Amino acid sequence: MLMGTSSHVGKSILTTALCRIFHRQGRRVVPFKAQNMALNSYVTKEGLEMGRAQVAQAEAAGLEPMVDMNPVLLKPTGNSQSQVILEGRPIGNMSAREYHKGYSLKAFDAVKAALNRLQREFGTLVVEGAGSPAEVNLKSHDIVNMRVAKYLQAPVLLIADIDRGGALASLVGTLELLDEDERALVKGLVINKFRGDVSLFTPAIDFLEKKTGKPVLGVVPYIEEMGIDDEDSVSLEEKHEQEKPAAEIYIAVLQLPKLSNFTDFDALAAEPDVEVHYVRTAEELGSPDLIILPGSKNTTEDLLYLKQHGLAAAVKERTAQGTPLIGICGGYQMLGEEIADPHHTESEHDAVKGLGYLPMKTTFAEKKHTRQIQAECPGLEFLGCTLLGRNMAGYEIHMGETEFLAPVRHPFYITREGGQKVSRWDGALSDDGLVFGTYIHGLFDNDAFRRQLINTLRLHKGLRPLRIQRNRRQEKERAYEHLADVVEASLDMEKLRAIMAEMSRQREGDA
Repeated sequence: MLMGTSSHVGKSILTTALCRIFHRQGRRVVPFKAQNMALNSYVTKEGLEMGRAQVAQAEAAGLEPMVDMNPVLLKPTGNSQSQVILEGRPIGNMSAREYHKGYSLKAFDAVKAALNRLQREFGTLVVEGAGSPAEVNLKSHDIVNMRVAKYLQAPVLLIADIDRGGALASLVGTLELLDEDERALVKGLVINKFRGDVSLFTPAIDFLEKKTGKPVLGVVPYIEEMGIDDEDSVSLEEKHEQEKPAAEIYIAVLQLPKLSNFTDFDALAAEPDVEVHYVRTAEELGSPDLIILPGSKNTTEDLLYLKQHGLAAAVKERTAQGTPLIGICGGYQMLGEEIADPHHTESEHDAVKGLGYLPMKTTFAEKKHTRQIQAECPGLEFLGCTLLGRNMAGYEIHMGETEFLAPVRHPFYITREGGQKVSRWDGALSDDGLVFGTYIHGLFDNDAFRRQLINTLRLHKGLRPLRIQRNRRQEKERAYEHLADVVEASLDMEKLRAIMAEMSRQREGDA
């Protein structure tokens, strides 16, 4: 099990690395995280919702993602409230107090059931914790850290992020705050995101091992541009800070307060001629070649945010000058005339006026649509060009039902849902061909469609189209391999295997 001295120290990435390392060794390995809190989610083939981090870990382990890998998902909606997803299905919104004080320990039954199923099927579990195991105010109802470790009697590696500073104090302090039986489960320490000459760090390693009595199993270097999906919006701050050589195409993604599934745009950002900026203010918008209105976990509140902070007016000004606009999921809903929420599934507003780009109205229902889909793009007339696509994979996560107030052209045609043949249109296109929206997440992961869209933007800007052939899936595989190579070279794998074997013998002895 991998735990951290705080959030965002690299637990997810190191879990992903170990999944690929063990997979390469021929083990039947599976990732697990009892509870995620994130707005980045995914839909399985069964139409069940789970955290995005475990999807990357499953891919690294050579597995199809399944909800047992993440039985509890919390999706913040605002005002200390979260939608609770249990075993892939929403069971309602709860306040932090309601969940932690009344429900979390009940949810642990689902955690144990998922673990028992995985243990029957797989030989090796790589388990990820959340935040820090030493949050004394949360420990009594925590179901993702030491409660899981003790239930499994799993050896724990404690990870610290040296790039943010204070790594030694964080490790020592975390161990000090653990109970004695919890501290005994910690079998090794890992220093992550190290920059510079690791030999200069030897005195610190010696100090840590003497002070804590725990071996330092490795110092993992800082890895630039891993190409692996991020777990949550904390990483968006790093995206703001990253510098990329000036590209020919500038895409602005509006960074909503409750932005969800921002991994939709990673494939665009990875293109060599594209620069993606996450924009928080009207001043930051600048003069993009494309504006994207992304998904949101609280669509009505984020729509009001756009209006109150001048972003809606700034986008209106740009589109009036010919800048194209695309809405994805919640962003698509905002493009209409109105969003109604009669059951108050997301907010206290009965209805909010939309941005008015498309003649449609969305009403939130109590039922949530979660499904993998396959779509065709039979001929999307966008910016004077025709976009085409066949067998395009994606998924839907939304609670709204959209009705059209006037005839519209639909950009996509859904042919399959969760493996079943269907026949229905998706999305809407404005009369001037400048604005379109869709419920399809993962649209830009489709290589041919993505390049067509970028080349359309290039032509609109007076640039020649490029014949760049990229395979998003192959690039991910190379990223997993590279990550595994770096981590395997950085960790004492022999010592790690010995720790795992010893704990396994102890469990067998206890049984």
